[in-house]
Amino acid sequence: MTIGVYPGTFEPLTIAHLAVADAAVEQLGLARLDLAISLRALGKEHLDDATVERRVAAISDVIEQRPRLGVVVVDARLLVDIARGYDAVVMGADKWAQVIDPAWYDDDSSARDAAVAALPRVAVAPRNGWPTPEHLRLDVPAHVAEVSATAVRDGRHDWAASPPPDGAG
Repeated sequence: MTIGVYPGTFEPLTIAHLAVADAAVEQLGLARLDLAISLRALGKEHLDDATVERRVAAISDVIEQRPRLGVVVVDARLLVDIARGYDAVVMGADKWAQVIDPAWYDDDSSARDAAVAALPRVAVAPRNGWPTPEHLRLDVPAHVAEVSATAVRDGRHDWAASPPPDGAG
């Protein structure tokens, strides 16, 4: 059974996240794709246990009709650690740019190369403004590249995959 992982904060889950997940399942031939939420996401220290629980519940509701999608909570923070044990890892081009940026590895290109080499099969979804390596490209509808969770948090609810929590937006 081929299993992939799609790490993210999913704050909130967007129509783009779902389009990327659905495309990954089909194009990579995955039996399951886990949307992985880190308990302590890098650079997202403002997200606490309550937001993790809320995001897991929201994702669970939305993916109920998608039997090949799952949601998991992980302790790992680094993408290479989250991806360990999976057959594939899915990410947006913006995340791929971070993965290959030596700055995330104390400017050590050798450490970066070792981390990238440790990844399972990689699939990268296009994002506006970010290069997408053709050999890693996940084919998704063109409009997906412009969807932003930040825009949803700022009120763009047509991009949300589920209604915002009470009092949000």
